[in-house]
Amino acid sequence: MAEEVFSQRTTTCGSLTKADNGAKVVLNGWVHRDRNHGALHFINLRDRYGITQVVVDDDASNELQAVANELHLEYCIAVTGVVRLRPDSMVNPEMVTGEVEVKAEKIEILSKCAPLPFQIDDGNEPREDLRLKYRYLDLRTQGMQKRMKLRHDFIFACRKFLTSRDFYEIETPTMIKSTPEGARDFLVPSRIYPGKFYALPQSPQLFKQILMVGGMDKYFQIARCYRDEDARGDRQLEFTQLDLEMSFVKRDDVLSLMEDLFGSVFKEVMDYDLPARFRRLSYHDALNTYGCDKPDLRFDLPLSDVNELALKSSFATFKDIVSQGGYVKAICAPKSETVDFSRKYITSLEDAAKIYGAQGLAWIKVGENNTFTGGVSKFFTGLEEELVSTVDAKEGDMILFVAHQDWKKCCASLSAVRTKLGKDLNLIRKSFEFCWIVDFPLFEYNEDEEHWEAAHHMFSMPQAEYLDTLESDPGSVKGDLYDLVLNGYEVASGSIRIHDVELQKRIFRICNFDDETAEERFGFLLNAFRYGAPPHGGIAPGVDRMIMIMAEETSIHEVIAFPKNTAGISPMDDSPSLVDEKQLEDLHLIVKYPEPKS
Repeated sequence: MAEEVFSQRTTTCGSLTKADNGAKVVLNGWVHRDRNHGALHFINLRDRYGITQVVVDDDASNELQAVANELHLEYCIAVTGVVRLRPDSMVNPEMVTGEVEVKAEKIEILSKCAPLPFQIDDGNEPREDLRLKYRYLDLRTQGMQKRMKLRHDFIFACRKFLTSRDFYEIETPTMIKSTPEGARDFLVPSRIYPGKFYALPQSPQLFKQILMVGGMDKYFQIARCYRDEDARGDRQLEFTQLDLEMSFVKRDDVLSLMEDLFGSVFKEVMDYDLPARFRRLSYHDALNTYGCDKPDLRFDLPLSDVNELALKSSFATFKDIVSQGGYVKAICAPKSETVDFSRKYITSLEDAAKIYGAQGLAWIKVGENNTFTGGVSKFFTGLEEELVSTVDAKEGDMILFVAHQDWKKCCASLSAVRTKLGKDLNLIRKSFEFCWIVDFPLFEYNEDEEHWEAAHHMFSMPQAEYLDTLESDPGSVKGDLYDLVLNGYEVASGSIRIHDVELQKRIFRICNFDDETAEERFGFLLNAFRYGAPPHGGIAPGVDRMIMIMAEETSIHEVIAFPKNTAGISPMDDSPSLVDEKQLEDLHLIVKYPEPKS
């Protein structure tokens, strides 16, 4: 019993200051560093709160010296001792506890550590596969500790703000009816009802709308979402979103709430002041000006339309594309002190553009007095002043062009060039730049299946002016949709919802769901709408991506405690894994394995 009392910590490794001089304390933690100078032993003891230096003096008992000599990195130990001031020459200003140390009187080894697959915080970044396999060790690193705290602080600040605005936090089911929402569902077989399945929610979309029908008025949830997607990019099969829904609101109400929310959260968590209102761009203007619907506004470099100049030029390629209804767009790369606009570098920009459909990248260098050299400059003779004015070019700049029959591919290709220029030329400001993208198309045409489908999801309200032309001209319909973009990432998506049964059925029909299929798949939602559904709308910021940006990281793996790798596998627990035959029998399942590839 006495040993248990001794092991119980009285304070943490990050809390001691010179005000604690002379106090007797018990610390628990991990051996972070261990320096043995013969009879004098220095141990840096670490826990979640910080690091404290523990000293085993040369006059320590043989028993204490023996235990100290037995220690290795990452042993979990308890130390009892007395706080004392460090000599002035030994004060460490880099440590919160750097003015003091603990003279050890007793050390107990609580558990030993096997040989480490990588060192904790030794300045070398382990391979990601090792980090994920030994995630419990990776979580001990200073970086992961800070990011997990940031995640907690972010979620806690969101909860506080929304509670102050009269929102209820309400949980929605984890096992639901399978409904098509864009990605594949994860299915859960029912043991009790053979042949029937639950699905894990891709989002709480239908349930939060039903909560509005239920009169909850303002709902939020830190929601877990699941999508059975093929591995691509920085996606996770399971992710977290801050899910919101409000009754009796219009678009501006939702947008204003989110601006207030993030203004409050960023101030509290980051001590960073956001503008009271965020910039707004239409979907068309975002593509036309920046090439994509999630522009990074931390640097300028807008795209310019140069169709008229292309027609005035003598460049046959440009003239042919424009005369056939195509597009030519340009961007001005500013003169750089660090990057030489060499042919090799221009080729790297061209490679970036080709990924998005460009056939090539034309270019001109701007010289003194707006003279042009290189690339396609000879085709713009006499047009120098007009072109320089259009793209706002200066001496030493380079003008880059993409031409394409497809407007979206033209924009996307030049957007890739813009992104690369922003990074390569160090144009990106250290800031958090939010903007709203609004006026999205409600539908997009599926060429493979030859029918219209929802651009976001089927529950978004069309803008009022398009209600009479939904069926006759789906391609021109704009939805009451909005995305929130931060530093070039989409971090939230939402809409004002449909709350009228007949309008919802019209949308289903356009998206190739006849009335019978719609009732089968979404009957519970349609039935709810028949009982006095209020107008409502909402949004769902992605927690993982938001925290990734706040932490100035580039992978959401860095802000999730136990992420899957890019193949959808958890190296730590080896999931997904096989299950035994008895479990399959209980679920009335037979596994049909794919044929081996020849």
